[in-house]
Amino acid sequence: MEKLTVNFESKADNIVMAEKLVDDVCSKFNVDEDYYGNILIALTEAVNNAINHGNRQNPLKQVDIEFYSNGDRSLHFIVKDQGEGFDHEHLPDPTDPANLEKISGRGVFLMRNLADVVEFRDNGATVEMVFKVAA
Repeated sequence: MEKLTVNFESKADNIVMAEKLVDDVCSKFNVDEDYYGNILIALTEAVNNAINHGNRQNPLKQVDIEFYSNGDRSLHFIVKDQGEGFDHEHLPDPTDPANLEKISGRGVFLMRNLADVVEFRDNGATVEMVFKVAA
């Protein structure tokens, strides 16, 4: 089993650490360029949410990213923040005409549409996204 862990302070500049993890994983697993984009966008959205909403940009709080693959060509990314979580079941629909002009509110929508599986735990403070990469 392949496993990697990255931890960092809740600062927007640290999103580059998530991007580097995606680069490393996608290179190692020969991920197709289109799928690479899906993984990169979904993971950076999850990390952005962890920094800004979960940890409220508090640099004393950590964001943890864990990656693992069981060798079945499924890539698992787990993002955990130290916030209280949120109600991930009742979010406004960003495709609703009333929400189209809003500058935020698309992160979870994007994650759900780009990953093959999205599972929230710890009241929403942890999200696991699974990408089933073709062999």
